[in-house]
Amino acid sequence: MVDYEHLLSDRVQSVKPSGIRKFFDVVATMPEAISLGVGEPDFDTPWQIRRAGIRSLEKGQTFYTSNWGLAELRSQIAALTRRKYQLCYDADKEILVTVGGSEAIDNAIRALVNPGDEVLIPEPSFVCYTPLTQMAGGIPVPLPTRVEDEFKLTPDCLRAAITPRTKLLILPYPNNPTGAIMTREELEAIAAVIRETNIAILSDEIYCSLTYGSAPHVCFAELPGMKERTIVVDGFSKSYAMTGWRLGWAMGPRELMRHVCKIHQFGIMSAPTTAQFAGIEAIRTGEDDIERMRSQYDIRRRYLLGELRDMGLDCFEPKGAFYMFPSITSTGLSSEEFCERLLREQQVAVVPGNAFGQSGEGHVRISYSYSMNHLREACFRMRKFLQTL
Repeated sequence: MVDYEHLLSDRVQSVKPSGIRKFFDVVATMPEAISLGVGEPDFDTPWQIRRAGIRSLEKGQTFYTSNWGLAELRSQIAALTRRKYQLCYDADKEILVTVGGSEAIDNAIRALVNPGDEVLIPEPSFVCYTPLTQMAGGIPVPLPTRVEDEFKLTPDCLRAAITPRTKLLILPYPNNPTGAIMTREELEAIAAVIRETNIAILSDEIYCSLTYGSAPHVCFAELPGMKERTIVVDGFSKSYAMTGWRLGWAMGPRELMRHVCKIHQFGIMSAPTTAQFAGIEAIRTGEDDIERMRSQYDIRRRYLLGELRDMGLDCFEPKGAFYMFPSITSTGLSSEEFCERLLREQQVAVVPGNAFGQSGEGHVRISYSYSMNHLREACFRMRKFLQTL
């Protein structure tokens, strides 16, 4: 008889499964269910981007690339970064093409964190940061954010959490699951605290193209003194509707990135070649597609916000990504009870807020990366469910 618990790593055994996937394993068995849970664009990858990937296959461009990624793709990423933020990165030594943003996050954490190091993680936030920190031997330190602050990290909260063991702060804005963003002034207040320390920053900016309103997204590395200590993660999944292509990037100071690349080199080798050729085309010609999709998300955002408030659910207005994070405390149900009953009684799937950290309890995450018809039917069913309470 094999003792699997003895064979398995203690770190892996200590990591809990994703609170998101549990619900969608159930949804897969319910053909009439409507899912508002997965954070994936419902748009097809724009045709010219798909065509570039197809063309690369037809030409037989199916070999390994450099560990760092195709030189042309890295040059396009560097040029995009200069256009958007006036930030200059060396395409050869400071930009690494990865298998999605998730690999970039994992590699950055493993490159920076020693066993016992503390990693500060604003919550609610995406489900991967805590388990990846644990698997690197680090200690995740949640920084609870509040709806009263629109789920933004405050300098007082950050300052109170810093100890001599703090190694890394993760900045997840625009935020999944709340849709919160941070303005330049708010980020500068965070930077003022960080300047007094030797803490590194992992700025996950995968939703940077999906913000709503007149103020543009601010890259944390833009702020004075932050570029030399910040690894910025971005990618193609959300902006260009390329989730299945698995293509992202990390950029930061070469003293850090050469070690991030070392992990990538031994674990992955290189990102998919076909996807990299598609990524070149995405940056070259995809800006109009981003704006078209962003405009549709904004229509859906405003519709869903109005519907949720009309149902009697308190919900702050999110200004980024494609998620709503309404409070369900008025129902008297916990987040998991609400989601389980909504799925069972009306066959609508949303994600319990506590899947994103304990400070998410009392909320649920609803994605509006779905068609208006999909959203209308889901809202109709949710309204019926709330009336039964």
